[in-house]
Amino acid sequence: MTFKHDFDATSLREYDIRGIVGQTLTEADAFAIGRCFGTIVARNGGKTVAVGYDGRLSSPAMEAALVRGLRASGMEAVRIGRGPTPMLYYTASTIGADGGIMVTGSHNPPNYNGFKMMLGRKPFFGTQIRDIGRMAAEGDVVPEAAGSERSIDISDEYIARVAADWDGGDRQLKVVWDNGNGAAGDVLAKLVKLLPGHHTVLFGDIDGNFPAHHPDPTVPANLVQLIAEVHAQGADIGIAFDGDADRIGLVDNTGTILFGDQLMILLGRDVLRTHPGATIIADVKASQVLFDEINRAGGKALMWKTGHSLIKAKMAETGSPLAGEMSGHIFFADKWYGFDDALYAAVRTLGIVARMDTPLSVAREALPQVINTPELRFNCDDRRKFRVIEEVAARLKVEGAQVSETDGVRVLTADGWWLLRASNTQAVLVARCEASSEAGLDRLKAALVKQLEASGLEAPDFSGANAGH
Repeated sequence: MTFKHDFDATSLREYDIRGIVGQTLTEADAFAIGRCFGTIVARNGGKTVAVGYDGRLSSPAMEAALVRGLRASGMEAVRIGRGPTPMLYYTASTIGADGGIMVTGSHNPPNYNGFKMMLGRKPFFGTQIRDIGRMAAEGDVVPEAAGSERSIDISDEYIARVAADWDGGDRQLKVVWDNGNGAAGDVLAKLVKLLPGHHTVLFGDIDGNFPAHHPDPTVPANLVQLIAEVHAQGADIGIAFDGDADRIGLVDNTGTILFGDQLMILLGRDVLRTHPGATIIADVKASQVLFDEINRAGGKALMWKTGHSLIKAKMAETGSPLAGEMSGHIFFADKWYGFDDALYAAVRTLGIVARMDTPLSVAREALPQVINTPELRFNCDDRRKFRVIEEVAARLKVEGAQVSETDGVRVLTADGWWLLRASNTQAVLVARCEASSEAGLDRLKAALVKQLEASGLEAPDFSGANAGH
């Protein structure tokens, strides 16, 4: 049977494949992804692909269609069933699979779904994803074959391995977890039984409708219930996951949010005790405080591009034991496998808190205090957005500004810094400003607005409250 397939142009993203179920993403797309990805694995001499799926209502059918596509390419599909994305990464990394695909809509609304992939032990992204679109359109696949499949339950092994790196002794922490009805629910229920302390799990049932709140812990409104429970219990810490548990959110004992870059300072200092002088990576949206504190702790702070696949690739290249993003993706290569895993990051964080002789809030309050805008996202045509960055960079060069062009432009001034970058996944520009004073923040905003206006764009909406951290 001749195979050809066209994807909706919006579904093939930089880091994954994602779309609205039944509109821009269908079961026919899932079959085509399996058919083409299986072809890539076959042409690389491989034959085994691990497959998992999250708790979305559409995920079981998408996973079944994906497996049919893999089998039609001659692959053996190793099906691990429903669970968090990191458990799929763990499977692909430990059973010697030649690739892995997770069916997940991550933190998107309930009517979305998607696919995250790895080839061997490496992320599969960028031009590789675009290749799938080309292969499907041209019918460029290996001849149809029978393939095979088998199902395994790796959850107990995965949970035991995550818990094995608990290093907080016997201290009995009081911990509140917010699963947000996401895919980690079943695994989390087992994990907390292996950890010392007193644990409360909120919204532990896996429910693709996400009835409690949207499954994105980077949005403060989604942490309201977690914060309330931390207060009610007098807990030491609150931990939240996104829909597929590859991103973490954190609140301290006072119910105050710790942002991704603040968590990275705690984790970075801890890792540097056993890896002195190591490179610690964070994305360009992270606070200058993070980079300064890592350097102060004897590490080499490296600012890199935003995007979990890009960060993973840079970690492998530099031999970094730890990396992280503002969005809550935390990557451990120290004792772990280099992929982003919120459950594992949580266990390592709890170990640090258990070894503290003061509450977590004291460590947070001891950090240099800065004021920053939230991440500002505003629409800009997909073709225009990169050109805007080039125009701004050229003008800043003429002005003699201190600029990092790692990912967009990040401008360092006496007041602090501002960032303007093009999103890799949406038709938007992303901006952020950080200063040590309100007056300094106003000057940074004005500098950003001046550059946007010079490129014919309106100023973003700064009305969101400035966050101090």
